Amino acid sequence: IHTSSLCGLDHVAVKIVRNIESFREVARSEIQSRKSWGVNFSFKTIQFYLSCPCISYGMLNWFEHNGHICIVFELLGLSTFEFLRQNKFLPFNVEQIRQMAFQIFRAVCFLHRNKLTHTDLKPENILFVCADYDLEYNDERKLRSFDVKVVDFGTAKFDHEDHESEVSTRHYRAPEVILDLGWNQSCDVWSLGCVLMEFYLGRTLFQTHDSKEHLAMMEKILGPIPPHLLKQTRKQHYVHNGRLNWDEPSSSDEYIWKHCIPLKESQLFDLIGCMLEYDVYRRITLEEALWHPIPVYLKSI
Repeated sequence: IHTSSLCGLDHVAVKIVRNIESFREVARSEIQSRKSWGVNFSFKTIQFYLSCPCISYGMLNWFEHNGHICIVFELLGLSTFEFLRQNKFLPFNVEQIRQMAFQIFRAVCFLHRNKLTHTDLKPENILFVCADYDLEYNDERKLRSFDVKVVDFGTAKFDHEDHESEVSTRHYRAPEVILDLGWNQSCDVWSLGCVLMEFYLGRTLFQTHDSKEHLAMMEKILGPIPPHLLKQTRKQHYVHNGRLNWDEPSSSDEYIWKHCIPLKESQLFDLIGCMLEYDVYRRITLEEALWHPIPVYLKSI
């Protein structure tokens, strides 16, 4: 689609929502959410948001066509997930992760400073500005640029808005959400910890669709869930004698022991370990994460 009337952009992307009422309702909610940014952000903040190189401009416009709701966005490259998929899930190296982490932290930190939680951070919602690449001799794709932007604020929530109990895509869901303990901006930090690990491994850190198995995977990688969190959870069927109720040998247990290994010792894993802290009061904030040696390295060059 070509246009000369939207923020000076000649090319845009259009999300077409099928003419099914349940889908239309979600689309209307997304449009209303994006419109509310102008009410909740000051003019100065909006100006910074529009100039921030790490955040997509968001919704530029919307219209209906034959019953389909069409939402217009800035045109970007492939998502980080899609690039991994097309590159045979070859992981990114630590230097590449450094570059992306700094930009992602800066973008989401901006949201948190303005009392907004993204709630759905995952590789599919982190897009390369341009996904042009060179082909190496072994058919590996080598990106020319690692500039990224955070996108999809359709489920973002301001602090003052109602918080539904369950948020985030399964694999990136924080333990406080699974345990129904309530959530805040720190759930974004957990999600990003999972994302960085996925960049490093080339695969999803917590590959599961079952909540109790998800918690068991966390324990295998990060150690036992603190008893005070298990005591507070409303999901007491996950708990037995003050511990996670997971002790039966099974095929899933074999999978966990084979694929879930404790974090290694390095600056990258030190940062991820701080992000994947069970207790939200001990979990690092993105403001603090920006001063960790991993992203700080990028500030100094």
